Amino acid sequence: MTTATLSSKELMALEDKYGAHNYHPLPVVLARGEGVYVWDTEGKRYYDFLSAYSAVNQGHCHPRIINAMVEQAKTLTLTSRAFYNDMLGPYEKFITEYFNYDKVLPINSGVEAVETALKLCRKWAYKVKGVESNKATIIFASGNFHGRTLGVISGSMDPGATKDYGPYLPGIQVIQYNDLAALEDALKDKNVAGFMVEPIQGEAGVFVPDDGYLKKASEICKANNVLFIADEVQTGIARTGRLLATCGNCSCEKSCGHNPEVKPDILILGKALSGGAFPVSAVLANDDIMMTIKPGEHGSTFGGNPLACAIAMEALKVIEDEGLAENAMRLGKIFRKRMNELVEKSDLVVLARGKGLLNAIVINDTEDSKTAWNICMKLRDNGLLAKPTHGNIIRFAPPLVMNEEQLLDCCDIIEKTIMEFEA
Repeated sequence: MTTATLSSKELMALEDKYGAHNYHPLPVVLARGEGVYVWDTEGKRYYDFLSAYSAVNQGHCHPRIINAMVEQAKTLTLTSRAFYNDMLGPYEKFITEYFNYDKVLPINSGVEAVETALKLCRKWAYKVKGVESNKATIIFASGNFHGRTLGVISGSMDPGATKDYGPYLPGIQVIQYNDLAALEDALKDKNVAGFMVEPIQGEAGVFVPDDGYLKKASEICKANNVLFIADEVQTGIARTGRLLATCGNCSCEKSCGHNPEVKPDILILGKALSGGAFPVSAVLANDDIMMTIKPGEHGSTFGGNPLACAIAMEALKVIEDEGLAENAMRLGKIFRKRMNELVEKSDLVVLARGKGLLNAIVINDTEDSKTAWNICMKLRDNGLLAKPTHGNIIRFAPPLVMNEEQLLDCCDIIEKTIMEFEA
């Protein structure tokens, strides 16, 4: 029996029986995607309003990205880093010039890139800053989500991610997000090597910090000889209306190396770096930081493979060629205007927030309620896919190739669903 003959119910039963129960998906089985749309196994079409947690910024199965993947797959997919390959050098030149850094360390998943950044920060602390061996501390912001490896959850305050996984990694301190005074106080410790932060906290419910927070935090770090590390795995690659969320309100159109609001000492990218076609992530830094790592001290069998390099270069070209950052900025303003109008007419939605096309609405209920989940179920029935986070928050992040007509149609679906739910 092939999967083509199985129903959605049967396919979900297979996952339940044979797969680990480490996810709680919305009950819909997707079989095809194109642009802003996905189709289930029964052929029903939906607007994708999650974009694989912002991995599919360029839209599902973008033909240029898929073509780059197919053409490279015909030639060479993997050599490991035991040998040179003819795609890695060109890719490294392309991405470092694109984001204006000296060096890139190519890796696979987002959380691998975060772990790489943590190791790089510690190595810099001992080799450059002069921190005593095994004394380096890295500061995390509360409410963070950087992944679920043991090192990363050591900086998490989420019991769902941390319970029964101790003991945790030492040398990590958590301070309040969006709190400059807390950062200044923490950096009085001369053993602090870095401050790891998401420019906008997506998984926490799309929390956007105060204007100027990132710029001032970066300045505080610089004044104290501490690395400012930006996790832009979810917020990067045009999602928030700029190439990077740390670009703030800068006027540059592409690389933000011209006059950015903030330039992280270490930049972490992933997800949309491949347009959702392949696991690709990257850690970027200048020579004084990156060159502290020597051969044999860090690596990955698949990191920097030719297939990933070809895909990532094309994915970044698509962002620039199609003006997706500008589109996200423009459509995001329209979307938040509609959602704020919904707040005014609905008792169920109390707040809308976000930046670019990374947005959320807060439901008037407790975090342990099922209201947001039930709303997402009804949205599914009405042809739009989204997912709750933290119980009473619904995140909305469509592909950046969406046009205004489609966005307004989605706003109508959301409003209709909320008003029906209230009735």
